Amino acid sequence: MQLTTTQQEFLLQTIRSIKDFPQPGINFRDITTLLSNKEAFTLLINHLKSYYQSYEIDYIAGIESRGFIFGAALAYALNVGFIPIRKKGKLPYTTISEKYSLEYGFNEIEIHIDAFKNEILNHIPKVLLIDDLLATGGTAYAAANLIKKAGANCIEACFIIHLKDLKGEENLQNLYPIYNVLSL
Repeated sequence: MQLTTTQQEFLLQTIRSIKDFPQPGINFRDITTLLSNKEAFTLLINHLKSYYQSYEIDYIAGIESRGFIFGAALAYALNVGFIPIRKKGKLPYTTISEKYSLEYGFNEIEIHIDAFKNEILNHIPKVLLIDDLLATGGTAYAAANLIKKAGANCIEACFIIHLKDLKGEENLQNLYPIYNVLSL
């Protein structure tokens, strides 16, 4: 179920790198070029559907904002619900929140308090967490905590791109399994 080397190289070639954005020394990975390439986007979503179809997932939780794109498409492909994890102050109903540290301060994300309340389920909801990029892992760590606080179980986290040098996988590997589609 893994991508072939040729498929990985194709996807990597569709991701644009922008040096010194948003600040000097950062090499930003722009996934908009992957999204606009219909062959690449279709390959990626079909791969993820194939990879996760046997997991019996109840929901996919996507981290704002690029996690929404991949998460919603995959939720549709797997016929499961999609839950947005948003930056503080963006959700209209009662929320629970989690703060996390950044290199330059703190940030906070939220989820609706009733995000995983589904009377049809007779078990703790199984959730796949998804985002475009794994760097240090701070946001994903906070997101997994929110999923747990909301009464669900994060069964795995999926990242389209893993920046190996930033060691995010090491920070998360004791929480849940991780699947990185591509590594740089």
